[in-house]
Amino acid sequence: MALPNLTAEARNSALKRAVAVRQERADLLADVKNGKVSLQDVFRRDDPVVARTPVRRLLEALPRIGKIRAGQILDEFGISETRRVQGLGIRQRERLLALFPSEG
Repeated sequence: MALPNLTAEARNSALKRAVAVRQERADLLADVKNGKVSLQDVFRRDDPVVARTPVRRLLEALPRIGKIRAGQILDEFGISETRRVQGLGIRQRERLLALFPSEG
């Protein structure tokens, strides 16, 4: 599948949208890391930015979870390294929520 030829204006518009999405994702992950947003809150959001966030990055943003532990959790729960939040099954979400219960 060939990529479409974009005008300079269309390319700039797409780049601005991509930067905005990346910033929104970074803000979300920072809120998760700081404890402002729980895993349960993230799963409740009906937001395309959340849906397209890789599960591994979300786990790594959780307090006290690093790259090694996030990888172990993915392996233990049978979640692919490239899986995004929108691709999680109901049981996978339930297991993750049980592992990281919401505080409060």
